[in-house]
Amino acid sequence: MAARSSTRQRGRPRGKRIAGSVATLALASSLLAACGGDGGKPTLNWYVNPDGVDTFKTYAEECSTDQYDIAVQQLPSSATDQRTQLARRLAAEDSSTDLMNLDPVFVAEFANAGWLQKIPDELATEITDGGDYLQGAVDTVTWDDGVYAIPLWANTQVLWYRKSLAEAAGLDMSQPVTWDQVIEAASSQGGTVGVQANRYEAYVVWINAMMQGAGGAIVTDTEAGRDAKVELDSDAGREAASIIQKLADSEAAQADLTVSNEGTSLGQMFPEDGPGEFMVNWTFVYANYKGLIGAPGGPADEQEFEDLGWARYPATVEGEASKPPIGGIDIGLGAYSEHPEWALEAGQCITSTDAQVDLAVNDGLMPSTNSAYDEVAASGEFPEDLLDLYRTSVDEGGPRPKSPFYSQISSAVQSVWHSPTSVTPDSTPQESADFLTEVLAGRSLL
Repeated sequence: MAARSSTRQRGRPRGKRIAGSVATLALASSLLAACGGDGGKPTLNWYVNPDGVDTFKTYAEECSTDQYDIAVQQLPSSATDQRTQLARRLAAEDSSTDLMNLDPVFVAEFANAGWLQKIPDELATEITDGGDYLQGAVDTVTWDDGVYAIPLWANTQVLWYRKSLAEAAGLDMSQPVTWDQVIEAASSQGGTVGVQANRYEAYVVWINAMMQGAGGAIVTDTEAGRDAKVELDSDAGREAASIIQKLADSEAAQADLTVSNEGTSLGQMFPEDGPGEFMVNWTFVYANYKGLIGAPGGPADEQEFEDLGWARYPATVEGEASKPPIGGIDIGLGAYSEHPEWALEAGQCITSTDAQVDLAVNDGLMPSTNSAYDEVAASGEFPEDLLDLYRTSVDEGGPRPKSPFYSQISSAVQSVWHSPTSVTPDSTPQESADFLTEVLAGRSLL
């Protein structure tokens, strides 16, 4: 999923900037824009999430042609609200929805509903078999033996931490660490553990990653639709619940655990007093802190910034490889667009190597292709070992369930597993499995 941080500092894109008048027009009514106003050339509407908007605006201008303009329309902040707005438009066969930024979990749902153009065979083969796209990114755009979106950036989570905190706790970060070890290390030194445990999509990301790290899954056989097999009441589900319970009951739990999100724990890494934290979060974190050196919420100086460490996502079970979450953004092409060929052309332009590199350098949103990663590495903006960690985490990570009913799956899990302070391995996995089974069968409402 897309990372959010109101404190993120952006660099200057390499491309030209959009003038204020063009940016204002880009946010005008989508229906008016789709008609080209009063008879001018057509405008393709590109619905974007709030991350990297300045870079999106740059590429909307640069990818416009003599035949069409591209207008940026901003979606709400949360992935759930983004899905709702897009689904309403597409269910109404809205011809003004030409391109859209999609959280990977919504590709299967939208494709299954017939709301997305299927990517033509030549480009689909380039994505799946060309060797440039990271495998984790490829997996997010495929459904039912077809490709239904173009990867833009491929997000993942890593474990961010203060090196001094880990050293004081005697935790060897050169080796894989478990959730239990991280919680115990933070507790022993008066530090904290930052997670996303509010009642929203990122909480499911955490639960899913821990279950996959224990060899399980929330659901399996997802192509069976409502008949998918619910696997929450399992050893993997109980392992995940045990970790949540352990953190909630520990001194390492942050005060706002029950409403925590991607942004709330950022300020806990470099507090004025205290040893800092261990935190699971997305790739934007490095660029965020680098841009905040000497500013509120960031490291006090370069020396303190050097105390920021990173490691692979914590393991659920000692000795078993973790499954880092996979997120990011894919570009979907609206099935009802009046200009499908132009939308495809525009989609390829806004997912170009240059665009991916600018999103990484300006916004900390990492590429979906190896060629773009190579350019990001050559820029010197990020440590090479961090970029290697990102790539490995995407390729070896775990996606959320790929299902046309993912929205119901996610909401059902959230409703039972929240609040994290009420989670127990004895009851939560079974209760949530029973409820999700009823929801999928249509016998219970969310």
